Amino acid sequence: MTMAAAIEERTADRDAWSKAGRIAGIDIVRDLTAAETIWRNLEAAQTSFTPYQRFDFLSSWQRQVGAREGLVPFIVIAYDAERRPLLLLPLTLRQAYGARCASFMGGKHSTFNMALFDRDFAASATLADLESLISAISQRSEADVLALHQQPLRWRDLPNPLALLAHQPSANDCPLLVMEPGAAPAALVSNSFRRRLKGKERKLQSLPGYRSHVVSSEGDIRRVLDWFFRVKPQRMAEQKLPNVFADPGIEDFVRSACTASLPGGRHAIDIHALECDKEVIAIFAGVADGHRFSMMFNTYTMSANSKYSPGLILMRDIIDHYAGQGYRALDLGIGSDDYKRLFCKSDEPIFDSFIPLSQRGKLAAGVMSGVNRTKRLVKHNPALLEMAQKLRNAFS
Repeated sequence: MTMAAAIEERTADRDAWSKAGRIAGIDIVRDLTAAETIWRNLEAAQTSFTPYQRFDFLSSWQRQVGAREGLVPFIVIAYDAERRPLLLLPLTLRQAYGARCASFMGGKHSTFNMALFDRDFAASATLADLESLISAISQRSEADVLALHQQPLRWRDLPNPLALLAHQPSANDCPLLVMEPGAAPAALVSNSFRRRLKGKERKLQSLPGYRSHVVSSEGDIRRVLDWFFRVKPQRMAEQKLPNVFADPGIEDFVRSACTASLPGGRHAIDIHALECDKEVIAIFAGVADGHRFSMMFNTYTMSANSKYSPGLILMRDIIDHYAGQGYRALDLGIGSDDYKRLFCKSDEPIFDSFIPLSQRGKLAAGVMSGVNRTKRLVKHNPALLEMAQKLRNAFS
C-alpha cells in the first residue's frame, strides 16, 4: 500500500466544522507504517499519553492480534492551522451491533486508552475543540460510532480532553496505589504486612539462587515467557477461567512487546520475576513510563513453593523498586481481585464513551451504552456478581 493510498487527506473547510476550535484538519490513516513517524514524534515530544499507547506496544498488538481478528487501523490525526499535530487517536474499525465501530487499539490487553495529546492542547482543550473533532470524523469517514473504552479522567498532571464529551463510568474502576515522593516504605506497604511477608520469604530464601529481579536479557525474557505460557493455562483452568492467552496471536504479541526496546533501555512490557535456580516462582509484567507502573499479567508456580505467597512477595518488591525510582503511582489492572486491595487502597475512576457518528451509530451507541451500564450494575452488586459467577462456572 502506498503512502498516498494509506492516508486519506481530510483538510477541513473551516466554515463546515472548525470555526469554534483549534483543529483545522484531520488525516485518517489506514496503515501503521504511514502513521509511524508522526506517532513516534509525538511520543518523543513527551505528549500526554499512557504507555499503552506507545507505537511499539500497539503496533505489535495490531499486527499479531488485531489483523487476525479482521480489525483495520483507523488512526485519526488532528492538526492545527500550521499542520502541527494536536492529537493522534489510535483506533481500529470493526463491525459491531450492525454498525461500523471505531475503538481503541489494544483490546483487552490495554488497561488504559487515550489519544496521544499535545500537552498544551490537553491542558486547554475546550468542548468546541472536541466537537469539531467528532464532526470531522463523522463527515470524513465511514465510521458509524466511536466506542471508546477504559479511559482515565486524567493522566499525570493533565486532564483527558475526551472526558469533555458525553461519557459514563466503565464497568470496573481501577485499584490504585498513590506513591508520595520520599514516602517511607511502611506508607506503601505496612510494617505488619511486611513482617508477614518476611516470614514467608524466609522459606524461599533458603532455595539456591533465590532472587527478585527485572528480567532484561532477550534470552531470559524468552525463558521466563516459555514458563509463563506453560503455567498460566493451568492456573486459569484451576480458577475455571478461559485461557485468554490461547487466542490467536496473543502469545506472539506478548513476546514481541516484551522484547521491543524503547529509549532508555526499557521494553514495551517489563517483566519482574521471583526465581531460584530450580524454577521461576512468580512473575508480574506490565508497562512503565517513569511516573506509573501498570500491571498487565502475572502468575506463580504450581510447585509447593506457591504456599509461601510468592506473588505477594514479588509485588512488595515491585512497589519498593518503583518507589526507589521516584514513581508516583502503581496499579494492578482493572478489577477488584482481593490481592489488589492488599496493596492498592484508592480507586481510579475510568470512563467509556459511545459517540454516534451516523443514524445507524445512534442505535449501536445506545445498545453498547446499555450493555456497559448493566455490566457495571452486576460488578457493583455482590448478589448479582455471585449469581453471574455461578452461571459462568456452570457453563464452563
